Amino acid sequence: MNGNARKGLLIVAALATLALGACSSDSSKEDLAYVERPVESLYNEAMDTLQRRNYTQAAKLFDEVERQHPYSAWATKAQLMSAYCYYQSNSYQDAILSAERFIQLHPGNKDAPYAYYLIAVSHYEQISDVGRDQRNTELALNALDELVRRYPDTQYARDARLKIDLTRDHLAGKEMEIGRYYLRQGQYLAAISRFKVVVDKYQTTSQVPEALHRLVEAYLALGVKDEAQSAAAVLGANYPGSPWYEDSYAMMGGDMAPGAVAKPNFVDRTFSAIF
Repeated sequence: MNGNARKGLLIVAALATLALGACSSDSSKEDLAYVERPVESLYNEAMDTLQRRNYTQAAKLFDEVERQHPYSAWATKAQLMSAYCYYQSNSYQDAILSAERFIQLHPGNKDAPYAYYLIAVSHYEQISDVGRDQRNTELALNALDELVRRYPDTQYARDARLKIDLTRDHLAGKEMEIGRYYLRQGQYLAAISRFKVVVDKYQTTSQVPEALHRLVEAYLALGVKDEAQSAAAVLGANYPGSPWYEDSYAMMGGDMAPGAVAKPNFVDRTFSAIF
């Protein structure tokens, strides 16, 4: 999904839900030195600046609305619009802080789901490749889960559920990368520990078939054939057409122990058979 598509839901929500009917302004002033102004004038200038896609300047103007008129209805909207503008300018930490402040001050506001969504996607878009630290991935998953838990029937939750699947797959991929490294180094117990995490914690991800195959590989390297057979049986029962199962079957030499057959499609139930 490209950058414009990823931000589409946020743009629609920000402009359709949050705008208060800004009118035209010909001001292009960049200096935000304090000059007291009517709230409508400030908000309208901020909206015009946003529509010109000058997101950093727009965020500052929305902040100024709150600074000069903190108790107005405009200030409440401006807080969230500021968070949106920071997000659009890729100032993710500022977006998160602004959205969190909005939630703290207005927990029952009708736009609170949008604030939670801004926080979640700001973490989500900072996810790095599996070769790097996954702190942002964990934060993204927590924020997405929180959004779905609080507002399960919103459009934001529907999008969050898709991102949760991708985020969990990403975290599982990190575990697989570490496990494969340990496997190459001959540190089989450490590798097994990582592959177990994938099968146990990330059962619905695309990484599970390989994780089961790597368990077979590691157990055989340790000479623990019964555990290898059990892992292969779980793999065959749940992913019979997978190339990983074919590799495991070949690795086992077609030797599948009688009774080491797992019920299909229940990885969570058959996982205990391995351990």
